[in-house]
Amino acid sequence: MTSPEPDLQPEPLIRPLPTPGPQIQLAYRELETAASDDDTKKKALGPIADLPRPWAPATCTKPQMRAQLWIWLDEVVVWLNHQMVFDVADLIPACWPQHAHLVHEIAVLADLRRTAERAVTSDAMEEWHCYALPAFLERMRHRVGQHCEERHARVWPASGRFNRHLDVEHVTARQRAFTADVNAIRGSTTPDSPAAAGPRLHVVDTDSGEVLD
Repeated sequence: MTSPEPDLQPEPLIRPLPTPGPQIQLAYRELETAASDDDTKKKALGPIADLPRPWAPATCTKPQMRAQLWIWLDEVVVWLNHQMVFDVADLIPACWPQHAHLVHEIAVLADLRRTAERAVTSDAMEEWHCYALPAFLERMRHRVGQHCEERHARVWPASGRFNRHLDVEHVTARQRAFTADVNAIRGSTTPDSPAAAGPRLHVVDTDSGEVLD
């Protein structure tokens, strides 16, 4: 006599986008305040340009916020691979944190999806499905190729060319080209041109404010 199989809790077919941690949610609330018309609250935020933006990981410089961003992006990648991918060629590789270009793009993709889900119409979601996601997958296939199908590539395929870009010979050549361009602009400035002539000076009547040329 065989024992009955245990009842397994069925999993939902559709899983929600993972929710970011409290520090990332705080960053989003501050950005929403910065985009509002409440000048008092906006002033309390300090310089708007310095606010962390989760879609740009490098701006999240606080350790706790950065840690929560990594957790969220990792959960989003698992969600994408489970909910949005069918062909193995479209799977985001497990070594994605070791590819800076993927990190930057996944952060934007996660933000766009979050924004689309919070919208009051489906327009943004349609844009995400039709353009953002397919474009990301296409770029990923092109940039990663088959280098990380079985394991992470130990050598960066573009390392040789990148290192040549930074060697003394090529850095010097670029600097010479930049200098030549600046000198060419200086040489094209004639005495009759506005740049060479400088600002025009006028005589102003201090009593009436009238400009006397």
